[in-house]
Amino acid sequence: MIAKIKDSHNQKRSVRSSLPLGLIALVAFLWVAILLNSIYTYRSPLHNHPPKAGERLDTALTKRLVFVLMDGLRLDTSLQSEIMPTLNDLRQKGAWATMHSQPPSYSQPAYTVLMTGASPELSDGPIFNLDYDAIRVWTQDNVFAAAHRAGVKTAVAGYYWFERLIPAETVDVHFYTAGEDRVADEQVVAAALPWLLSKDFQFILIHLDQVDYAGHHEGGPSDERWMAAAQRVDHLLNQIVATLNLSQDTLLVCSDHGHIDDGGHGGHETVVLREPFLLIGAGIKPGHYEDIQQVDVAPTIAALLGINLPASSQGRVLTEMLTLDDEALKIIGDAQTEQQRILVEAFRSAITSQPASLSVEAASGEGTPTMEDIRQSKFNAERPPRIVLSLLALAVGWVLILRRWKQELAYLLGGVVLYGAVFHIIYILIGKYAYSLSTIRSPGTFLSHLLVTVSIAYGLLCLLIYAVWSARKFALIEYREDIRGFTYILVYLLSLPVLWYFSLYGATLTWTLPDFHLFMVALLSLVQIGIVALLGVIFTALLTMICEINPQWRYNFMSKR
Repeated sequence: MIAKIKDSHNQKRSVRSSLPLGLIALVAFLWVAILLNSIYTYRSPLHNHPPKAGERLDTALTKRLVFVLMDGLRLDTSLQSEIMPTLNDLRQKGAWATMHSQPPSYSQPAYTVLMTGASPELSDGPIFNLDYDAIRVWTQDNVFAAAHRAGVKTAVAGYYWFERLIPAETVDVHFYTAGEDRVADEQVVAAALPWLLSKDFQFILIHLDQVDYAGHHEGGPSDERWMAAAQRVDHLLNQIVATLNLSQDTLLVCSDHGHIDDGGHGGHETVVLREPFLLIGAGIKPGHYEDIQQVDVAPTIAALLGINLPASSQGRVLTEMLTLDDEALKIIGDAQTEQQRILVEAFRSAITSQPASLSVEAASGEGTPTMEDIRQSKFNAERPPRIVLSLLALAVGWVLILRRWKQELAYLLGGVVLYGAVFHIIYILIGKYAYSLSTIRSPGTFLSHLLVTVSIAYGLLCLLIYAVWSARKFALIEYREDIRGFTYILVYLLSLPVLWYFSLYGATLTWTLPDFHLFMVALLSLVQIGIVALLGVIFTALLTMICEINPQWRYNFMSKR
């Protein structure tokens, strides 16, 4: 009777010991779902507080601006004259520079930056690429809206995402396609050529997509098909240039992002955040210039067309590349100063809920606060409570681990190290993933790979622990407790990047965007926590069932083999 009572007590204790793991798994998976949803539904602080557009610049330097957007084209590919002779010939005659963008390096965020001049945090465009039906129209001022107000006729030919992004009333004529390959590009240029020949439109966007298609579906920049796509796009550029009179017209050529060597983008790698930029024609000073930012494109378009600076723009007019007299330089300088002042006031009002008329001291205590001053001030108010909560969670977790597994700690930590080695070998070398959004081809495939990878690594460590206890001939319930201890310690260590991310940015996205490299590391750790905790519950439950089936194994399992 005493033995049965003791057994019943041990089984109940085992169940209670596994309940926290089940709760951890549930919280981790819910957190992943909520965090990702907050990315897809993120809205800029300016969503309900858009800055007021200023007066038009009236500094038009060209009769027509043609913007050729070569989707996905890497900087190094663009510099190869044997692959892209037209682009490189234009580069020798025009103004060119290396352009830098910000993560996440996806197309929809980049299109929005190029047309609004606002970073992904402020532009109110998508943060990750959305399905066609889910794409939201731009709420912030943009070059199409500014052109429409100024009576500048606009035209767009390109991928059908633009149909959802650009306010329809600001486009006078358009051609959109759901295709992304060479055939689609040929159709895009065929649709645009009559507009170019008619000279009825002063701002024309031509979007060519087949290089990006080759990046995703034809092996990426390391594949010959990528180079072939770049060559074809260069040939299409030649057709476009043939319709222009560059003494009166201006041509702008750039990319939205690059690709990693095997194809893919979205992350923080330098190769996906550097793009070619070229201006040539009326109003342009030829030369090789210092690096520029992607947010500089929209205000420069505005200056060339003589329309207002997009109200949410964080960039600058590239005046060094333009043939501006002193009066035009003053007009642009004054307009930029006023536009930035209104933007900062709108941002401060949006994230502090204070009327825009109130003044705020700079973080330094002197002068007018910058947008970064305002952001830092809000961070300083929000982060301390989260840091305290994170440190408390770490302290409590460590105390509980020491109380239960202090004697086995070194041995179990060794198992955690081996788990990490196995996991990363499979994740990086076999799965060819990295700590970057660029390597995620699809969420489903990525999560499936993580499930398999974690399961293999966890299973191998369980076998290792089994081998150790088998050699020492200890009881099955002790083996079960070591598996549970290994699981808790692994979950604890995986929580470190998650809690660091939480301390900096909170549980979900609210008014700002995170460092996306840290976001990726935290997301990867959070998914692992959920899977590991769930496997711990399943594995210890199976061992408990074995003990129930044959009570003799419970205390003398190894010696009865």
